[in-house]
Amino acid sequence: MTSVHLEVAEGVGTIRLDRPPMNALDIALQDRLKVLAEEATAREDVRAVIIYGGEKVFAAGADIKEMQAMDHAAMVARSRGLQDSFTAVARIPKPVVAAVTGYALGGGCELALCADFRIAADDAKLGQPEILLGLIPGAGGTQRLSRLVGPSKAKDLIFTGRMVKADEALTMGLVDRVVPAAEVYEQARQWAARLAQGPALALRAAKESVDAGLETDIDTGLAIERTWFAGLFATEDRERGMRSFVEEGPGKAKFL
Repeated sequence: MTSVHLEVAEGVGTIRLDRPPMNALDIALQDRLKVLAEEATAREDVRAVIIYGGEKVFAAGADIKEMQAMDHAAMVARSRGLQDSFTAVARIPKPVVAAVTGYALGGGCELALCADFRIAADDAKLGQPEILLGLIPGAGGTQRLSRLVGPSKAKDLIFTGRMVKADEALTMGLVDRVVPAAEVYEQARQWAARLAQGPALALRAAKESVDAGLETDIDTGLAIERTWFAGLFATEDRERGMRSFVEEGPGKAKFL
């Protein structure tokens, strides 16, 4: 039985973690996650993506028992595969939302960081507790967390290993919306469904311009933006969007 699935409906692909009780991110799940992220990237019927762990828990972290059995050589061999599985999610060139319920700790928090937008349950708890194991985050936490919330807040979470509740996570920018636990998936579905109706190439251009621009200096970032902006003038969606604006007014274009 696979521990993560991709389900597609009405343009929205849900990558569903399914390894009860806590969705521990073992090697098999990591590898399968990468495969499904690449599938979501390639499939034309997937126009937006939800990352979801179910009603009770998003993901409580890595499989510690599996990791405990690994020595230095084994982790040197594995660490790239660990990062690559999460990077595959971060590089899905479509809007991605994490629907966070229960715990998103360690690798679970790092997985949520790979999304473009995070909707959390009001009783959710997030954190990077690796320091309590004598480790640091190894699936992108030191990099993506600091880029999202700033280095000081990231160091607070990483140095102490403390968990933050949803309200504090919202205040620091770790999550973007907090809703009742029973509404998390539906809110994520609405967010994804709205964007699934949008211009796919423009959304891809916007995402890649922001993400690539954050990794470089302002002049290079502006060059990336300029290239994408001009390139979109060759697309049918641009023609449709501008024609609709002129003939019908703003916000009425249909892109499917």
